Amino acid sequence: MEYRRGIWFGVSAWIFWGLTPMFWNLVESDPASLLLHRIVWSVLILALVITMRREWPTFLHGYSAWRPRVTTLAAAALLATNWGVFVWGVTTGHIVEVSLGYFINPLVSVALGTLILKERLRRTQWVAVGIAAFGVTAMAIISGVLPWISLVLAFSFGTYGLLKKHDATPAPLLSLFGETAIMFFPALAAMLLLARTAEPGFGSSPQLSVFLVAAGLISVIPLLLFGAAAKRIPLSTLGFLQYIAPTLQLLVAVVLFEESMTSVELRGFITVWVALAIFSFDMHKNSEHKTQTAAV
Repeated sequence: MEYRRGIWFGVSAWIFWGLTPMFWNLVESDPASLLLHRIVWSVLILALVITMRREWPTFLHGYSAWRPRVTTLAAAALLATNWGVFVWGVTTGHIVEVSLGYFINPLVSVALGTLILKERLRRTQWVAVGIAAFGVTAMAIISGVLPWISLVLAFSFGTYGLLKKHDATPAPLLSLFGETAIMFFPALAAMLLLARTAEPGFGSSPQLSVFLVAAGLISVIPLLLFGAAAKRIPLSTLGFLQYIAPTLQLLVAVVLFEESMTSVELRGFITVWVALAIFSFDMHKNSEHKTQTAAV
C-alpha cells in the first residue's frame, strides 16, 4: 500500500512540475526577483501549515541533533541552485534545455541509488537505463555545446533526492520548511533591496501580488509530494517516474512557447520514452508479482 501511495505521490509531483513553466511565464519579471519571492512565500506558507497542524514541537525535536541540521543545510544549497537555474531557464526561452536537464536527472538518480544506496535493478530495468542513457547522451553530444543548464538541474536535484532518502532527514513537510527557512533571511534582505529599484514587485498591482504569493504555493506542493514519494519508493524508481515532467515541459516549450526542437532532439525524446515504457512495464509486473505473493 505504501509503495503504491509513493508511486502516486511521485506521478503527481512530476505532472505538477511539468506544467509549471506556464505559470512562471504568466507575468514579465526579473528571474532573480521571482526566485526571492519563491523562497520567502514558500517559508511563510509552510510555517502556516506547520502552525495549523501543531507540529512546531515535532519540528524542533527533529532538529535537536546535528545530523539533520547538516543534511538540511546541504539540501537547502541544492534546492536554491535548482530553483534559481530553473526559474532563469523557463523565463528566458530555455525550456527545452530545462527539459533536457530533467531527462538526464533520472539517470543521476539511478546512479546514486545503485552506487550509494546499493539499490538493485533487475535486468530489464538495466536495459531501460541503457536505452535512456544512449538517447540522452546523443541529444547532448549532437547539440555541440556543453548543456550547463541541463547538467546543473540534473545533478542538483538528483543529489537533493538522495538527501531526502537519508535517515537523518525529517518528514517531508518539516524538512522542506527547514531547507527554505535557511534561505529565508538572505532572500528577504535581497528582496527588500530590490524593492527600492524601479522593478515592479509585491504591492505594485493586485495581479502581481497574487502571482508572487502563488509562486510559493506552486513551489511547495510538488516538493511535498516528492518528499512523500522519496520516503516510500526506491530512488531509482522515483527517478524514472520523473520522465513525466520533462516530457510535459518539452511539449509546453514547443507547443505553447514555440521553441524550436530539432529532429535529433525528437528522436532522443522518443528513445527516452521507449526506455520509460520498458522500465514502467517491469515495475508494474514486479508490483503485481509482489501482490500475488503476499495474497498467497
